[in-house]
Amino acid sequence: MIEIGLKHVSDMVVTEEVTAVRIGSGDMEVLATPAMMALMENAAMLAVAPHLPEDCTTVGGHIESSHLRPSKLGDHVTATAVVTKVDGKKIEFKVVAHSGDTLLGEGTHLRFIVDRNKFLKRVK
Repeated sequence: MIEIGLKHVSDMVVTEEVTAVRIGSGDMEVLATPAMMALMENAAMLAVAPHLPEDCTTVGGHIESSHLRPSKLGDHVTATAVVTKVDGKKIEFKVVAHSGDTLLGEGTHLRFIVDRNKFLKRVK
């Protein structure tokens, strides 16, 4: 059962693979906004994964976040997701990213509970 307050922290080190220049979202070797948001989504996914029915997963439906400060190569970045609302198969999260004590970005994320097999059948 998914409950308000469930939380997970995901982390990463900024490497060349997650820079704006490598991902294509910019032309500098700093953490790409899409990479920061992917880390936020990862934290949200993992916050609820152990509490889902068998054969179910979650998929992202919407994410909105600021990206306030750059992170350089080698910086350690954490993203925290906390469940703020549950409405049937719809789960809302507050997401934040930090590098040390520095707030990098914050926002909201929406995920939906889906049956893994039914979802993949629709994709094919």
